[in-house]
Amino acid sequence: MKDLSSSEVRQMFLDFFKSKGHSIEPSASLIPVDDPTLLWINSGVATVKKYFDGTVVPENSRIANAQKSIRTNDIENVGRTARHQTMFEMLGNFSIGDYFKEEAIHFAWEFLTSPEWIGFDPQKLYVTVYPKDKEAKRIWKEEVGLASDHIVEIEDNFWDIGAGPSGPDTEIFYDRGQKFNDLAEDDPENYAGGENERYLEIWNLVFSEFNHKPDDTYEPLPSKNIDTGMGLERIVSVIQDTPTNFETDLFLPIIREIEQISGQIKYGQNQETDVSFRVIADHIRALAFAIADGALPSNEGRGYVLRRLLRRADMHGQKLAINQAFLYRLVGIVGKTMNSYYPEVSQQQSFVEKVIKTEEKRFYETINEGMAILDQLLAKEKNEQAQIIHGADIFKLYDTYGFPVELTEEIAQEAGFEVDHAGFEREMQAQRQRARNARSNEQSMKMQSSLLKEIDVTSHYVGYTTLETKSPLALLIQDETFVEHLEGGQAEVIFSQTPFYAEMGGQVADTGVIIDQSGKTCAVVTDVQKAPKGQYLHQVNIKKSLQKGQEYTLKVDKDRHNRIIKNHTATHLLHKALKEVLGSQANQAGSLVDPEHLRFDFTHFGQITTKELREMEKIVNEKIGQALDVTTIETDLKTAKEMGAMALFGEKYGNEVRVVNVADWSIELCGGNHVKNTEDIGVFKIVSESGIGAGVRRIDAVTSQEAYQHFAQQEDDLRKLADILKLPRIDEVVEKTEQLQQQLQQLQKENEQLSSKIANQQAENVFKDIKYVNDISYIAAQINVKDMNQLRQLADQWKQQSISDVLVLATENNGKANLLTAVSPQTIDKGIKAGDLIKAIAPKVAGGGGGRADMAQAGGKKPEGIPQALEEVTHWLQK
Repeated sequence: MKDLSSSEVRQMFLDFFKSKGHSIEPSASLIPVDDPTLLWINSGVATVKKYFDGTVVPENSRIANAQKSIRTNDIENVGRTARHQTMFEMLGNFSIGDYFKEEAIHFAWEFLTSPEWIGFDPQKLYVTVYPKDKEAKRIWKEEVGLASDHIVEIEDNFWDIGAGPSGPDTEIFYDRGQKFNDLAEDDPENYAGGENERYLEIWNLVFSEFNHKPDDTYEPLPSKNIDTGMGLERIVSVIQDTPTNFETDLFLPIIREIEQISGQIKYGQNQETDVSFRVIADHIRALAFAIADGALPSNEGRGYVLRRLLRRADMHGQKLAINQAFLYRLVGIVGKTMNSYYPEVSQQQSFVEKVIKTEEKRFYETINEGMAILDQLLAKEKNEQAQIIHGADIFKLYDTYGFPVELTEEIAQEAGFEVDHAGFEREMQAQRQRARNARSNEQSMKMQSSLLKEIDVTSHYVGYTTLETKSPLALLIQDETFVEHLEGGQAEVIFSQTPFYAEMGGQVADTGVIIDQSGKTCAVVTDVQKAPKGQYLHQVNIKKSLQKGQEYTLKVDKDRHNRIIKNHTATHLLHKALKEVLGSQANQAGSLVDPEHLRFDFTHFGQITTKELREMEKIVNEKIGQALDVTTIETDLKTAKEMGAMALFGEKYGNEVRVVNVADWSIELCGGNHVKNTEDIGVFKIVSESGIGAGVRRIDAVTSQEAYQHFAQQEDDLRKLADILKLPRIDEVVEKTEQLQQQLQQLQKENEQLSSKIANQQAENVFKDIKYVNDISYIAAQINVKDMNQLRQLADQWKQQSISDVLVLATENNGKANLLTAVSPQTIDKGIKAGDLIKAIAPKVAGGGGGRADMAQAGGKKPEGIPQALEEVTHWLQK
C-alpha cells in the first residue's frame, strides 16, 4: 500500500475513472440548485439525480466526481465516534444505463488492489452482498477470485428509499487488523459488515435495477444504473493508518491550530477534550465551506444549521480553555488544507472570517442568556424541591442555545441534580425521526421518463443570428405519444432548427408563431424547454393542422424578445456593478429575466443602504450611456476562465462555452441573448431591494419602456400629492412635507405633555387611595392613560415617593387591557413578587405576562375583566 496524502488519493480516484472513459464533474456547491427537496447536498449522487431520473441526458453516460457534502442528522455523534462528520467528501462513479455489475465490481477491485493505484493487499479486503443477488456474488468469487470466506451475505444490502429506483448493493470492507479489534473474538458482530472497528467499510456499490412502485412491487428499470460512494476521509484513514478520521491530514492540521489557540490543552491527552478538538475541527470545515458557497447563519433552514454548528463549536472551545471568539482564526488553515481541489475557502477567506467572527461575537454577547436560563431552571427545580433536570429542558438548552448535554450535566451535578437522560433521548429520537422522515422525501428520485429519452432527432438553435427561419417539423408529441399529424389542441414539437430560445440561465423562453407554406399561422408557441438530450421542445397551441416532415416558418415575437434581451444584458451590468459596490463576495444566487423586468438574487452578509443602491444604479446607467459594444465568442472553458469570465450561479458548463463581453468590463459565461450595444437598453432603474432568506437578497429592476412607465407613475403620484397639499408645482412637495412633519412632531409633543399632565392628576387621586391587607399596604386602580409606557412612568413616581408596598394599575386602550404590578424592595423580602402577582390577575383579562420581582406587566384581550383583576389583588395578598 502506498503512502499517500488525501489530495493524492482524491486525484488518483478521478484519474483512474477518467482512464476508464468517465467524464469528471466538478464538485457542486453545498447549496442545492433547482432541488427544493434538499437542505444541503448530502451525497455524491445528489448532484447527478437529474441523470438518473431522466430529466437530463448526460453527454457521457459515465461520470465520476469528488463531491463535498453535509449531513447533520447525527450531529451528536460527531467527535465521539471515529468517523461521524457533518462535512465529508464522497468519491463516486456513476453509470447511467451504460455498464453494470461486472464492470463496476472490476473497476473497484482494480482501483483498490492494483499497484498502479491504491495497492491494498487483496487479503485485507472483504465484501458483503445481498443474498438474492447471485450475480454479484458470482462475479466476486469467479471473476475477481475472492475467497468464499471473504464474501458475506447480508439482508440489509438493498438500497431502497421508497418509490423510485432501487436495487441490491455490495459493500467493500478493509480489515485493519487485530490492533483495531474492539470486540471479543466470539462476539457475533466481529465480522465484515458487523458493528466493529476492525472491519471498516470503505466503498458501497449500488446496482440500481428496479423501480419500487407505490404498491410496493418491484419492476425492472428500462436502463440499469450504477451509483457508488467511497468516503475520502475513511479510505485516507486506512491508507495513513490512523485510529480515526481525525488523525488524517484532512483534520490534524486544524487540530494543531486549535492547540495553538488553546495554549493549554493538547490533543491526545484526555478523551473528553479530544472530543472537543474533533467537534471544532469538523464544524469549522462545514462552516467555512458552507459560507464560501453562499449560506449564512440565521434562525431558519440551513442558516439555523450553521448557527447551531458555530455555537456548538464555541461551547466546546470553552472546554479547551478558549473563552473568546476563535473559530474565524481557523478559516485559513481549513482553506490551506483543502486548497488543492477546493480553492473557494482560500479565495473568500476574508469574507468567511468576517461572517464567522461577527456571528461568534453575537453568540458570546448572548451566551449568558443560555446560562441564565439554566440558572433559573436550577433555581426553580430547587425551589420545588426537585432533584432532577427534565429531558425536555435539557433538549431545549441543547437545541436552541447550542449547550452540549455534557455541559448541562456537569453544571447540574455540581448543583446536586440528576439528569433525565431517558427524557432527553426521547426528545432526540423524535428529532432523528423527523430528520429521517425528511430524508426519505429529500433523497427520493423520480422514475425515469422513457418517452423523451427515446428522442433521437437533432435540433439546432439559430436564434443568436436570426428570429425567423424555415425548418421541417422533426417530431410531434401529444399526450405522451409520438404522432404524425394533428388538427388542434396542445402539443410538443421539435424542429430541425429553431430561432426560439429555450428557458435557461434565468432567461425565459421566447414565444411566437409557426406559419405554414400558405402564410397562415397554424400554431402559437407558448413556451420552449430543453428535452433530456438537449433538443428544443416547443409547447404549442395548434390553430390549424401540423404535419410531421412538413416545412414551416418559425417566427419569434420580436418586440417581446428585444425587451427580454435588454433586461438580460442589464442583469450582467448589475452583477458587475454589485460586485464593485459590495465586494467580490456578493455572489449571484439566481436570476429571472422576462419582458417586464429583471430580478437578481445575490448573497450578502448585511443590509444594503440606499447609497449603495444608488451607486449601483449610477454605474449601470453610466455603462449604458457610454454605448459599449456587447460581443459574444465561443471558446473552451479554460480560455474563458483565463479571460476572467464569471460563471453564473448553478450553471453547468461543457468544454465549449459562450462568453458575453461588455467592453472588457463585464465578462460572463452565458448562453442567453443580449443586445449588441449597451445604449440599446435605454435606461435602468432599481425598483426594489429586499431580503428573501438567510443571507440572500433580491433586486428588482426595469429598463427601457418599463423604466419610463415607472418614472411616469412616480410623477403621477407626486402630482396627486401636490394636489392634496394644494401646491402648484411638484418640486415643492418635499419642502411642504417636511414642514408638515415638523408641525406633527410639535403637536405630538404637546399631546404627550397634556397626557402626562392628565396622568399625573389621576395619579394624585389614585395614590391617596391606599388599602391594607394584614400589614401590607397596596394601591389597585384603573386609570385612563394611553399606553403601558405611561403606566410605567406612574410606577416610577410611586417608587420614588415610597407610597405603598404594592402597586397595581390597569388601563384600557383600543379594546385591550394593560396591567402593571410593582412591589417595594422590603415587600419582596417577604416573598411577594410582582411577577407572581401579575400571573395571578392576568387571566381575569384573558391575558398573560411576567417580569421581575419588583415590576411586571401583562396584556389581555378582555378589558371588561379589569375590575375582577383588581379585586383579585386583595384575595391574592390575603393568601
